[in-house]
Amino acid sequence: MSYVIAVANQKGGVGKTTTAINLAASLAATKRRVLLVDLDAQGNATMGVGVDKGAVARTVRDVLLEESPIREVIVDLPSLGLSLLPANGDMTEAEIKLRDMAVGDFALKTALADVASDFDYVVLDCPPALSKLTVNALVAADGVLIPMQCEYYALEGLSALMDTIQKIRRVINPRLEVEGLLRTMYDPRNNLAIDVSNQLIQHFGDKVYRTLVPRNVRLAEAPSHGLPAMVYDPASAGAKAYLALAGEVLRRHDGGQMRLSA
Repeated sequence: MSYVIAVANQKGGVGKTTTAINLAASLAATKRRVLLVDLDAQGNATMGVGVDKGAVARTVRDVLLEESPIREVIVDLPSLGLSLLPANGDMTEAEIKLRDMAVGDFALKTALADVASDFDYVVLDCPPALSKLTVNALVAADGVLIPMQCEYYALEGLSALMDTIQKIRRVINPRLEVEGLLRTMYDPRNNLAIDVSNQLIQHFGDKVYRTLVPRNVRLAEAPSHGLPAMVYDPASAGAKAYLALAGEVLRRHDGGQMRLSA
């Protein structure tokens, strides 16, 4: 059975899509079978792995609205060693129509159940809002990975997300856990970043990943080339950070056997 990780934060600009893409690619590099699911109408995760969001015939929208079987929509990306469930602007329609469906909150969970034996990990890139699509992700997920910058407003947004996770766990998905908090765009020269980082560790303990994702030019450049950082520049600090994150995830779930592909 696959382990489903929702990469979520209602605050934009925290490295959420970058994290989803690079965690998926890093897990795939360890020879895990990985499905990356783009749930954002902007389609950035889709474009970030080299798929033209405007050219795909079907998207996760067709899956959620039960118009296409999930296996017919998944795009295999052998050059990256992973698979993609793509998204584009059609997701706006899905967001609206899911509200009128009797079991709209369970649409993604139901679809993923059909491919649960095909993948070791499913990584969900959530939109930057606590929307119906994000709720679908939290209902389908086993764990929530929260990327966040170490700044004052990030702590405020984290409180709202934690409240939502608690509600989903209490009402719909009792197995949902906080997978971990990932400090992104980290600059150790910034005193505020250090202070917020220490606060996170104080409040969340070992839920805070040891991995620190630095501000990194190569990490920022990679999406424009349709590549994860570890393919675009495997020697970059950003690529190494996400491979380290994958190692932490693996150690928590299957003993962390790092079977790096050639």
